[in-house]
Amino acid sequence: MSERKVLQKYYPPDFDPSAIGRTRKPKDAPAASKLQQVRLMAPFSMKCTTCGEYIYKGRKFNARKETTDETYYAIKVIRFYIRCTRCSAEITFKTDPKNNDYASERGARRNFEPWREAKLAEETEEERLDRLEREDAERDKMQELEAKTVDAKTEMAIADKLDEIRTRNARLERGGESGAAEAAVQRRLEERDEARERAEREDEDAARRAFMSATGERVRRLAQLEDGGDVPVASGGAGEGPRVEGPTGDMAEKVDSAPTFERKRKRKQDLGAALGIKKKKAPMGLSA
Repeated sequence: MSERKVLQKYYPPDFDPSAIGRTRKPKDAPAASKLQQVRLMAPFSMKCTTCGEYIYKGRKFNARKETTDETYYAIKVIRFYIRCTRCSAEITFKTDPKNNDYASERGARRNFEPWREAKLAEETEEERLDRLEREDAERDKMQELEAKTVDAKTEMAIADKLDEIRTRNARLERGGESGAAEAAVQRRLEERDEARERAEREDEDAARRAFMSATGERVRRLAQLEDGGDVPVASGGAGEGPRVEGPTGDMAEKVDSAPTFERKRKRKQDLGAALGIKKKKAPMGLSA
């Protein structure tokens, strides 16, 4: 206590005032020496990566504050330095203006927070705008590619047409024997087609004459012969009735006769023999 009341202190002869550190920092001091000493609380719960010590949210620390060159929309990002309460390892974290939060940087790992993960999973307005811009750019690229493909197909079709025109012009210019040969081949093909059509028409006329009656009429009904047999018939052409295939002359006249609609009595069949029933004979005196 007596020392506090002393107004003068002893300075030895070899005292050097320049060896004493100054309380104020010079303006030209390096950036590392511009850190500010602040008192803060841990903004989130974390785990030290050196010793595994858990540091809960709200614990107070004497920290150093540093203003970095990073910005977010003209907002400066600030870094803080603290030390682990167990191993004194340095831990750094900085502000995150984009998410209105803090981000762990080095020395510790932030504990899992389910509400924070759900919030980060949501798409912000800025991310949505960036995504729409990327989609528009990709869509423009696809439209440009489709237009190029259509142009390439059109050019190929034009080139094919030009080749055909050049080939035809060259063939016409050559003329002479090659042109005459091509004309002869074309005439032979046309004559062959005409001969085939003529032969088909002759076959149709012969078939039509073969299935006509003596009077020149076609049979349009199923005819019956006098002995009860059926005369085979064949169907005619489009819009025609059935035609008789078979005999001509008198038989055709019988077939062309008008049909009769007389009622014929059918002969009764004896079904008793089929069922095993024997018919009893009548007595001699009662017989007719």
